[in-house]
Amino acid sequence: MMLMAHGSGTLNTVAMFRIDVLTGLSQQQKTLPCRWLYDAAGSALFERISGLDEYYLTRIELQVLESHLTDIADFMGHGVPVIEYGAGSDLTKIELVLNAVHPVEYLPVDISEAALAAAERLRRRYPAMRLTAIVGDFMTELPSLAPVTNRRTAFFPGSTIGNLSDPEIDSFFDRMSRHTGKAGRAIIGFDMCQRVEVLIPAYNDREGVTAAFNLNILHRANRELGADFRVTDFHHEAIWNERLRAMEMRLVSDTHQQVHIADRVFTFKPGEVIITEWSRKFLLTDIAALAARNGWRLRRTWCDADSRFALAGLEFVGV
Repeated sequence: MMLMAHGSGTLNTVAMFRIDVLTGLSQQQKTLPCRWLYDAAGSALFERISGLDEYYLTRIELQVLESHLTDIADFMGHGVPVIEYGAGSDLTKIELVLNAVHPVEYLPVDISEAALAAAERLRRRYPAMRLTAIVGDFMTELPSLAPVTNRRTAFFPGSTIGNLSDPEIDSFFDRMSRHTGKAGRAIIGFDMCQRVEVLIPAYNDREGVTAAFNLNILHRANRELGADFRVTDFHHEAIWNERLRAMEMRLVSDTHQQVHIADRVFTFKPGEVIITEWSRKFLLTDIAALAARNGWRLRRTWCDADSRFALAGLEFVGV
């Protein structure tokens, strides 16, 4: 039986999107949260990005997961319930995990109910496994994931944790400790520090797929919020932010223009920037430190030969 639990209160996705857009564009430095890049069109574009030569992350992570799957499964615990944050519709990685771990329950969490519909295929493939899909933003409280006394293991693949600020990471780890229970464990993906000449092409490919992916958030605001962005008057830009040690994705206004959203008017000057994503890069010492300050201990790491990507095995030890 598949249960669809809603974990973000009464606000629907469009209402949440509207609040985030109005709030982000009201700041002195305009921003749009990167989670809204992934509507159906954005997710399809990201799948194309994942197959590009320049974008190594998805390819390398899958290699790491496949190469170390037995060891990772032993760390996660066989039969232990698995929570996946930001599950999405691509089942490639989670199917590897489910085949190796055989959890009694799988709990995918995603802000998009449509994305979670893919989990229906898992219900048919693993009939003995309980499947509870949770529609919600994992950066907010999720009532459907109440604290547990028995142990769960969290699975947070990709490099999404690099999109979060330090306070957001701390809040995430706090919630994760309640979701996984005493002595809970987690497998989290981290994009490691690379040479800038490797990073820039990964976020600004020659075919322009990343540009289309980034600009799609403006199309989405027009479709869902009735905004009037002239998308052709913005261009995509990706830079290395040394202070944050992060790749920074931006949308840059090419003209002086005004945009109307709901009852608000936002003015853009030529060259003015909307930041849509920070993708932070990590050292192993960074991972250990951020885990430790939140009551987690770095127990294992699995990397590729060139240390481009790491899956970190963490255990909750309390604060």
